[in-house]
Amino acid sequence: MSKKGKARAPGALTIINAIAALRGSAFAIDLYTEAEVEIDSEKDAITGEIAEAPEEDTEMVERCVELVLDRFDTDAGAHVSTESEMPMASGLKSSSAAANAATLATLDALGEEMDKVEATKIGVRASVDAGVTVTGAMDDAASSMLGGVVMTDNSENKLVKHEEFDHHCAVYIPDEKARSVDTDIDRSKLVDTVVDQAFENAVEGNYKAAMTTNGFAYCAALDFEEEVIMEALEHAPAASLSGTGPSFGAIGSKEEVRKVAEEWRERPGEVLILETVNEGGEKL
Repeated sequence: MSKKGKARAPGALTIINAIAALRGSAFAIDLYTEAEVEIDSEKDAITGEIAEAPEEDTEMVERCVELVLDRFDTDAGAHVSTESEMPMASGLKSSSAAANAATLATLDALGEEMDKVEATKIGVRASVDAGVTVTGAMDDAASSMLGGVVMTDNSENKLVKHEEFDHHCAVYIPDEKARSVDTDIDRSKLVDTVVDQAFENAVEGNYKAAMTTNGFAYCAALDFEEEVIMEALEHAPAASLSGTGPSFGAIGSKEEVRKVAEEWRERPGEVLILETVNEGGEKL
């Protein structure tokens, strides 16, 4: 006997990268990853596939399914498949979106409900177990699952703040990839004081200044080009490196981000104009 479930979760952009000080902030954007899970009581194994990258490791999403099945004492095998609008290893939180979508799709197949923060922690644990994240990425995962903007203490997997966030955004996606697990953590920790102060600014609601400060700090630490941020700031109030790169994001009015996009399109890679979203992961 088999049961199927389906769900989706959005990607996100960074306000504060948590690698330096283990406190982070991110907001959801309208790019999505979908997951479909089929639970089969006649099978033992949990398998997975990624539609746009069949050669990629599927351990993380398989682990999400396993953890949900264990939570509800379900002895069965399953197959999980994901499909994403986001390129992998781009800094747009594709891993967090995939983990959240897989978790919710498994709940959908089981006909079960779970508090969204607790569901987020399933994906965080699976990401750590699979070795795809340095910090546990509670900030990325929570923004994807809950929507809007979040602030988190990743050392305790604790949600510090969550509220709606309404902006237009431009995203620049260079051709190269940058996986979080390959990040130079020691270099990142050199900017921990600056990043920690930016986090405090964000707690007070000054997200734009915090985002830009974060961007310059991590560009310096991780050797990304600060000029990308400067080009955005000519037109928009805030811009940053997203995650550990290589993508950059800027926020502002519709006209402001259109001008940023025009500037960034002079560079090699892809440029998108998106909106923030206040609805997070959902069953389909």
